[in-house]
Amino acid sequence: MVHTFRCLNRFFALDVESGSVFEIDELTKELIDLKIKAPLNKIEGAFSCYSADDVAEANEEIQSLIDKGLLFTSEASHNPPCYNGVVKALCLNISHNCSLRCEYCFADGGSYSTERLNMSKEVAFAAIDFLISKSGTRRNLEVDFFGGEPLLNMDVVKATVEYARSKEKEYNKNFRFTITTNAYMLSDEDIDFFNKEMYNVVLSIDGRKDVHNCVRKTARGEDSFDIILQNALRFRAKRGDGQYYIRGTFTALNKDFATDALYLNDCGFDQISLEPVVLPDTHRLAIKESDVPELVEQYEILAKEYIERRKTDKWFNFFHFMIDISGGPCESKRLVGCGAGNEYLCVSPDGSIYPCHQFDGKPDYKIGSVLTGEFCDKLPKKFACANLTTKPECLKCWAKYYCSGGCAANSVNFCGDINVPYTITCELMKKRVECAIAIKAIEGIL
Repeated sequence: MVHTFRCLNRFFALDVESGSVFEIDELTKELIDLKIKAPLNKIEGAFSCYSADDVAEANEEIQSLIDKGLLFTSEASHNPPCYNGVVKALCLNISHNCSLRCEYCFADGGSYSTERLNMSKEVAFAAIDFLISKSGTRRNLEVDFFGGEPLLNMDVVKATVEYARSKEKEYNKNFRFTITTNAYMLSDEDIDFFNKEMYNVVLSIDGRKDVHNCVRKTARGEDSFDIILQNALRFRAKRGDGQYYIRGTFTALNKDFATDALYLNDCGFDQISLEPVVLPDTHRLAIKESDVPELVEQYEILAKEYIERRKTDKWFNFFHFMIDISGGPCESKRLVGCGAGNEYLCVSPDGSIYPCHQFDGKPDYKIGSVLTGEFCDKLPKKFACANLTTKPECLKCWAKYYCSGGCAANSVNFCGDINVPYTITCELMKKRVECAIAIKAIEGIL
């Protein structure tokens, strides 16, 4: 399978199975497209506005790449990953409460449609014990503090980190912690703790002040932007070279999200991510199929400015433009993606185990409990089996090795089937990959 495309006024060809990427001219793109449609036909002579000699030369170059196994390579045969019961990462929903009431929140204002409560030390410590016991011989383990809002339960966050650290030497484990916060209540003490213990910190800001305040009110219905920005900037000043992201959500109200990404950069942030909201079509903030062309254009607008800014003191990373052309993840990772429900699980404040944070509070997706030791592997096996080899639509897609079949929660929530991709995010993902490849070429990395 070969995918050709135009991005940022340049032409490219991606050989899907080998991962080879080539910058090409328009004639070569036309010839490759013809070969895609009729691979056995010999293309000769002049056509379009090109001479016979130009066509012959381009054909020779294409054939040379084919002969070298770099273009039109055969579809790889994969050994589907098997469920082995090893868990390498946990999301701890450390609080089912939040200081904000974001209109688009999938977790119903942080409560996950359940009682608003915080995780106890007992549950958190049991979750760490569970992860150690389920991790087998794997040494490096990951724990993400999520919510709701983790800042509402910082005493337990700190105690959990201390508890996990106390177990590292005994069990030959190395814990890597991350935390996701809206930063509304972020103190200097919290920042110092993050900088000491958190491998990654994700802070939520949606972009411009009016965009953010329109959908991200406090629990009392007040605007939150000014306080959050001030706290986030204070964090950024202290973070140094430590990993972090400003992570926003764009909705139907700010389909010009490229402006929001650039605004965040103007504020002084150099690690930025903006994600499309995922909501039912009936929601006023929902992104619809009809919005996709406009959003695709926004990625191109952002990519163009992104390249220019990275030549200046406004250099920044945009999460979705960061792909590894020459290496990338291993075959297993390419087939299964994030590992939700299998290698990656979520624990709620009452100790219940779910496939990921987006399934928290849904009884049909409860796997067990870290308090009782109950653990049914029926769902983990189902999630482990849901990979590229079981998703017919994904197998036909040129971007399959970059998204690994998409988000399981989106597939279940919006398509009713873990093996059916949510197409809106598919289309946006494909454009992001095209932009990322074009950026690599223009920056001289290809």
